[in-house]
Amino acid sequence: MANNGFEPQLSVARRTPDLEDYVDMLRRQKAWIIGPTFAALVIAVVVAHLWPDTYVSTAVVRVVPPQVPEAFVPTNVNLEMSQRINSMAQQILSRSTLTNIINTYGLYPRDRARLPMEDVVENMRRNDVRISNVVSFTTSEGKRQVPAFQISFAYENRMIAQKVCQDLVSRFINENQRDRANQSTFTTQFLKDQLELARRDLEAVEDKLAAFRIRNAGRLPDQVQQNMQQLTALEQRLTNLNGTLSRINQEKLLLESQLQIYKDQLKSVGSTTEQVNVAREQAKNERLIAYDREITNMETQIAALRENYRDSHPDMQRALAALKVLKAKRDALAKEEESKKPAEEPKPKTVVNPQAIREARELEAAIRKVQSAIEAKDLELEETRKEVARVDNQIRATQARIDATPLGEKEYLDLLRDRDLARQRVEELNRKKSISAVATDLENRQQGENLELLDPASMPQKPSEPDRPLLIGAGVGIGLVIGLLLAAARELKDTSLKNLKDVRAYTNLDILGSIPLLENDLVVRRRRRLAWLAWSTACIVGVLIMSGSMYYYYFVVRVA
Repeated sequence: MANNGFEPQLSVARRTPDLEDYVDMLRRQKAWIIGPTFAALVIAVVVAHLWPDTYVSTAVVRVVPPQVPEAFVPTNVNLEMSQRINSMAQQILSRSTLTNIINTYGLYPRDRARLPMEDVVENMRRNDVRISNVVSFTTSEGKRQVPAFQISFAYENRMIAQKVCQDLVSRFINENQRDRANQSTFTTQFLKDQLELARRDLEAVEDKLAAFRIRNAGRLPDQVQQNMQQLTALEQRLTNLNGTLSRINQEKLLLESQLQIYKDQLKSVGSTTEQVNVAREQAKNERLIAYDREITNMETQIAALRENYRDSHPDMQRALAALKVLKAKRDALAKEEESKKPAEEPKPKTVVNPQAIREARELEAAIRKVQSAIEAKDLELEETRKEVARVDNQIRATQARIDATPLGEKEYLDLLRDRDLARQRVEELNRKKSISAVATDLENRQQGENLELLDPASMPQKPSEPDRPLLIGAGVGIGLVIGLLLAAARELKDTSLKNLKDVRAYTNLDILGSIPLLENDLVVRRRRRLAWLAWSTACIVGVLIMSGSMYYYYFVVRVA
């Protein structure tokens, strides 16, 4: 009965298949199972033998501890070996270094032909170079554990892999030596520069301190006692000078009184003009004689001084200057007398009252003597007054220094503290520089912590990848799974009745008998021949492909 032009559709649940049904399924779908499995086998064999071999060369580098204990010579390198290895790895695996290695050994020719160098370097760094962490390795004698790390390189040519691995190892060892030497040298140079700056700071502070001491000479806190002693001495000297002034004044008064007496006596003595002229002439001659006497005395004093002092001594300089002045005065007086003699007309000398003339001469000599003494006292008085003024100024300056001492005490103490700190810093930096210089010398001798080749780069005998049996087995398994999935899909799509069990299950009728399917023998034989031809061709082609890939690997790649 039709319903809106559509026939009713009946859905019947499939019966649960048993073992016999699964066997029938495998028999019916064997071509769909064997075909993908064989195709996967061929693909896996081709891929496994066309996949280039990868050989891994491995070297073990040992970390050698410093030959001199760090308790005696501290190292300038503050990084642990693992951290330094990571730092060196970044330097060695840099783009420039890897590019140099690639160009040197001609690595990755196919990749360089189709990829930029940056990608080739990145692939090499990420896939082919391996650097392990520092762990304990057993030595070849098997007696002890030593800290070491592995360096490995993977490449399709085992000889090149070994050479590149050796290159990487040598770069690590050289980089470690250069890095430690540079760090130690830079540390020593840095400490040397800091020491020079500290010395300059110390010199600047000492210059400030010296300028402060010069500017505040006598007013420093540590000079208070000295200033007090100096003040006491100056006051005592001022008292003595005042006593000296009084004595000089008294002596001057006595000399002035005596001078007045001589002048009065000279007035009472009558003399003529001739007598006065003769007296004056004799007085002039006596002045020359007096100058000669003084010059002789001064030369005697100079000879005595030369026995103790040199000509550059201040006392010698003053004596020589005084002698020069005396000689100049004597020469000037002699020239004056010589110039006056021709101009004077000779007059007849008449001697009148010789006794009076003699007394006048004696009085004039006494007057000159007293006048000279008075002049000497005046000079002494002037010098004493100057000395009193100078001592008084010194007393006032000393008292001012004593009064001003507390004002600059804080600044002075600050300068002393800065100087002590700067000196302490210089001593500390000098000590550190000496230790760093010893450590640098140790590194230059290569007696510090170094890297040593424990196991050289190995020559790989077997490729590490690909694992051909595993790859072929995985390919066959994948092909088998694909074939089973295709067979299952075909069975699920096919809803026809396959055997008597399906008839009984879906019709609920009793089966009295079955008639086999009758087909044309010619058609059946033709179909079978075509199937065997197709399978034979596929097998032959697959075997040839697999044989060709194996021949290429074993007789072309391996031989090359």
